[in-house]
Amino acid sequence: MDYKGLSEQLVKKCLKLGADEAEVYIESGRNLNIRVRNGEVETVQEAGSHGVGFRVFVQKRMAFSSCNDFSDKALENSIESAVRFAKNTTPDENNVLPDDKGITKVGMLYDPQISQIPKEKKIEMAKKVEKLAMKDTRITKSSGASYSEGEKEIFLANSNGLSKSSKISVCSYGVYVVAEKGEQKSSGGEYCSRRFFADLKPPEEIAEKAAKEAYEMLDPQMVETQKATVIFDPDVARAILGGILAAINGERVLQGRSFLAKKMNQKIASELITIIDDGTRPKGLGSKPFDGEGVPTQKRIIVDRGILKGFMYNTIVAKRAGVKSTGNASRRGFTSLPGIGAHNFYMGAGKSSCDEIIKKTEKGLLLKGVTGYGIASVSGNFSGGASGFWVENGKIAFPVRGLTIAGSAFEMLNNIDMVGDDLDLTRSFTAPTFRIKSMQIGGK
Repeated sequence: MDYKGLSEQLVKKCLKLGADEAEVYIESGRNLNIRVRNGEVETVQEAGSHGVGFRVFVQKRMAFSSCNDFSDKALENSIESAVRFAKNTTPDENNVLPDDKGITKVGMLYDPQISQIPKEKKIEMAKKVEKLAMKDTRITKSSGASYSEGEKEIFLANSNGLSKSSKISVCSYGVYVVAEKGEQKSSGGEYCSRRFFADLKPPEEIAEKAAKEAYEMLDPQMVETQKATVIFDPDVARAILGGILAAINGERVLQGRSFLAKKMNQKIASELITIIDDGTRPKGLGSKPFDGEGVPTQKRIIVDRGILKGFMYNTIVAKRAGVKSTGNASRRGFTSLPGIGAHNFYMGAGKSSCDEIIKKTEKGLLLKGVTGYGIASVSGNFSGGASGFWVENGKIAFPVRGLTIAGSAFEMLNNIDMVGDDLDLTRSFTAPTFRIKSMQIGGK
């Protein structure tokens, strides 16, 4: 089907049926999901799908509808429904559509070979990674291994003359296992996601990390409540970055629901901290040539050596704020309106190795797991359950569980005194190892 031509025709249809402005977002894709447990295939699910979302404006009133039936009657009914709903909503002069016809050139986002690789090979990958993870005698149970892949093509057109398309692919696999010792149980897992099948890590590497994550947390101890250094492993970066990302959402800033709302061009973190959002990196899992409403993506420095330099906007929120869209309109698919989100969001690498950071820590926590919400985007307060390893005299002493850590965002960010060189840019939301010199740790 000529989806590009269809998207342009449907924009005209929206205008003909009463919309002043209109946007058509078509999504077509295919997904494969495989699950294996104890060497046996539990599920294999493969499906193709397509759908279309209509965003229409009538006298600055907005409404949205969607459907996955591409018959003429169903499409027309969906448009008529959106136009009818729009007439009953509240007008907003900021209800506008983008008009930038440019596209950012981003390479290596689609792997045509993924669909050509036999399904049997993908099943064998899942079986192999599980078998390898179970080889360690400390691993007693498998929680299952899985493989998944998806291909998606997006076509977007609007009444300002935009007509764009993009095609992406992603594949991933991983395994989760349980280690037991007496009555103790400890779980661990690892997965790998890539745009290209050939770039997936070997099963041996995935299995080794999953098993190690499970068995190394056996025999945990408890420490006294105290203030001490906390080293954040890259796997728990979300605990810090998630709160920052929510706080730089332009809509939250306008509503006064962000602890960073009045901090533009001010120091919010250590000079060691630079945070970037990049929608243009080749093979990036969050990369794309344009955002969820057609604005070209870009690479932006959000925090520059501790100084806050930018918020994130889609078109409508940018209009309310009196600025331009930053190309951060996000969409969960054809059934959703554009929100605001990041692309490849990460903290820049430092110069210290992880081993060096540990060696230079006299006493503290190497944080490997955290529960809770991390930094609260409104208050900037941080608290959560913590697990990992206790460090004494520059060496890992023993595993710990059942701790809590707490602090304020500004205190934590400004107390970062070491940043690692182990940044993994194959992830779309990541940071290197970093150290906060002092935090409140709750123990026994």
